[in-house]
Amino acid sequence: MRVYLSVDMEGVTGLTDPEEMHAGGRGYERGCELMTEDANAVVAGAFEAGARAVLLNDAHGSTKNLRVDLLDPRATLIRGPGKPHRMAQGLTADFDAACFVGYHARAGVPHGVLNHTWMGKEIHNVYLNDEICGETRLVAGFAGALGVPVALVTGDDAVCEEAVELLGEVETVAVKKGVDRFSAELLPPSVAQERIREAAGRALNRLSDFSPYVVQPPYRLGVEWNSTAIAAGCALVPGTRLVGPRHTEFETGDYHEIMALFGLFAMIAGQVACGSGIYG
Repeated sequence: MRVYLSVDMEGVTGLTDPEEMHAGGRGYERGCELMTEDANAVVAGAFEAGARAVLLNDAHGSTKNLRVDLLDPRATLIRGPGKPHRMAQGLTADFDAACFVGYHARAGVPHGVLNHTWMGKEIHNVYLNDEICGETRLVAGFAGALGVPVALVTGDDAVCEEAVELLGEVETVAVKKGVDRFSAELLPPSVAQERIREAAGRALNRLSDFSPYVVQPPYRLGVEWNSTAIAAGCALVPGTRLVGPRHTEFETGDYHEIMALFGLFAMIAGQVACGSGIYG
C-alpha cells in the first residue's frame, strides 16, 4: 500500500496566528515542528496499517516548512517551490490513498481558522464547475481524476465539516475548534497527534469504504479576485478570460492544468498586490 500526504499548515495542531505561517514570523519555527509532528502521526498510523511507502508533499506557502531532520525515517518528502502540480505534487495513479494534513476551511467560512482559498487575501472565492470550492475540493478533484480516494483529512473543525460534506464518511480529525478566523479552542499536541495516528490507521484499514472524488470534465475554474488589476493580469494567461471586472474563468479537459494554473495565478496576483500598496 502506497500512501500520499499533502501537508498544509493553517490546520496544524496549535496554530492560529498568521505570524506562525511564514518564515521570520513569531512562532514560525515551532509551527514547522508541529507541522512535522502532525505529518509524522499520519506516517506512523499508515505503517501500522500496512503501508509500504509514504510520500509527503510540503504544500504550504514557500513549501519549505516541514522539518526533514525530524521526519519519520520511513517516509520521503517533496520540498521546495517550482512544483508544477503545487499542493498535489507527486500524487500519481499508483497510490492507494491520499491524506490531507493540516488543511483549513475555504475562504469566507465564519469559524474557519485562518480560512482562505489558495491565497490569503487576493482571492475572495474559487469555483470549480460553478460550485464554490476550497483547497480540499481542489486537491481531492486532482486525486479523483487519477482514481485515488481521499482517506483522511486533519485540520480545524470547519475543514472537517467541509470534507465530510464533500467526500462522505472520510476519516477526519479536528485538532482545533474555531472561534473566529484567528482564534480557536485547541487540543494539546500529544492528544491531537495520537488521534491523528489512530485515525490514519482506521482510514487505511477500511480503504474499500472510500471512492475517488470525481469531477466531471471539462473542468471550469472560476476565480473571484479582490482586485480588477489582478483579474486583468491573470486574464493574459492563454485560455483564461474575464467574465466580470474581478472574475476570471479557465476551462480544460486536463485536471493537471487546473493545479498548474494556480501557480501562475499566484505569481501574477502576488506581484500585482505587492506592487500596489494599499490598493493591492
